[in-house]
Amino acid sequence: MIDEIRNKVMQLEKEVSDAEVRMMLSGPHDRNNAILTIHSGSGGTESQDWAQMLFRMYTRYIEKKGFDYQIIDYQPGDEAGIKSATILVKGDFAYGLLKAENGVHRLVRISPFDANKRRHTSFASVLAIPELDEEIDLEINEKDLRIDTYRSSGAGGQHVNTTDSAVRITHLPTGIVVCCQNERSQIKNREVAMKILKARLYELELEKQKKKQEELAGEKKEITWGSQIRSYVLHPYRMIKDHRTGYETGNVEPVLDGDLDEFIKSYLVMIASKKVEEKT
Repeated sequence: MIDEIRNKVMQLEKEVSDAEVRMMLSGPHDRNNAILTIHSGSGGTESQDWAQMLFRMYTRYIEKKGFDYQIIDYQPGDEAGIKSATILVKGDFAYGLLKAENGVHRLVRISPFDANKRRHTSFASVLAIPELDEEIDLEINEKDLRIDTYRSSGAGGQHVNTTDSAVRITHLPTGIVVCCQNERSQIKNREVAMKILKARLYELELEKQKKKQEELAGEKKEITWGSQIRSYVLHPYRMIKDHRTGYETGNVEPVLDGDLDEFIKSYLVMIASKKVEEKT
């Protein structure tokens, strides 16, 4: 009975923690599905392998939360890992949770690709944006688009098909590039890619408005993807630390296996506290 009571208490604590997190998710799109994109940084195979580790970490997290996901684009690395991947995450509050992961993630480890067993530092960026509702009106001029088609590539099987139906759309005024190669038809891939582009442009417009508000308020704050949000150190010691909140843990394996709840919760608590301070 002691074991049963202990398990019930742990389950209740998790339910309370989940309820606390959901109370902090009050943004206009927090309940939406999320479009999650991972890009490897400079550094070739090292960074591409790190990007794949992050891909695995997030898909494990998504599965643990009971969400569904669909791989929209998957670009394998030259020798190992991935150059980039885009995932559509379907679930209640998917975006509200995953927005905590936006930024640059840094890995320090002994490289498995270095014959001399030297320590390497690798970077990868993560971007989560909401899947927009159809009623949001955002006009995109066809003249501003360059649309390329190419043969799908990747892991095959459940990831991508191998027909000449993949679509890459470049928005010329902003330089935003989106790809889709998951669907069998070129028309469907274009529809999905346009949906992602629409979400990216909407997010960009929100960032511009936020920056303008901060300038009017006299705040000197730089918004950039170059800001490092978290470090994953596997050598010479083992520690994962979020530089925004200060939350850290030495138990790295569960985190890399998708146990991100405490990192996400600490970020949401920090944001909620800032909002309270601004109101007061």
